[in-house]
Amino acid sequence: MPKKQSVKPLKKTTAKKPMKKKTTAKKPLKKKTAVIKPPEKKTTAKKPKIKTAVAKTAKKPVKISLREKKLQDIKKNLIAQKKALLVGALEALNELPGQTVFPDLGDQATAEIERNFMLRLKGRERKLLKKIDEAIERINQKTFGICDKCGLDINIKRLEARPVTTMCIDCKTLQEEEEKLREG
Repeated sequence: MPKKQSVKPLKKTTAKKPMKKKTTAKKPLKKKTAVIKPPEKKTTAKKPKIKTAVAKTAKKPVKISLREKKLQDIKKNLIAQKKALLVGALEALNELPGQTVFPDLGDQATAEIERNFMLRLKGRERKLLKKIDEAIERINQKTFGICDKCGLDINIKRLEARPVTTMCIDCKTLQEEEEKLREG
């Protein structure tokens, strides 16, 4: 049996259209001129103003409690006391007599006693200055007026009388009683 030959379908061909000839007509040349455009203005979107809680509270006067007001007065008094002590210390330093030799032993002893007494007073003032600095620091840290022993508020009258104190009257009384028992 003879083999069948497969017949391939013929491709369809389309008739080609004749191409039109391009005609190039010479156009007159135009001079190119640069057009300068004004720079565009950059516009940014405006952000809406947002009122915050901080801005609202800044306008309202802050109410200060009576105790806070008293503590600020105590701070002002402590600063004034500190300035006065520093001025006094500077004056005493300039006036402090050196060791002088007196012909009479009684006069020399008196001068030494006065000098030692003045130095002892200045030593106490130096300790007081340190306590004043600590009290001002406690005011700034908002821990002023709280007893170191029991943690309760110190009475404002006690703070006005002794602003460098760190203990309430009850704790201080107990401390002094314990000291008396140890001494004798």
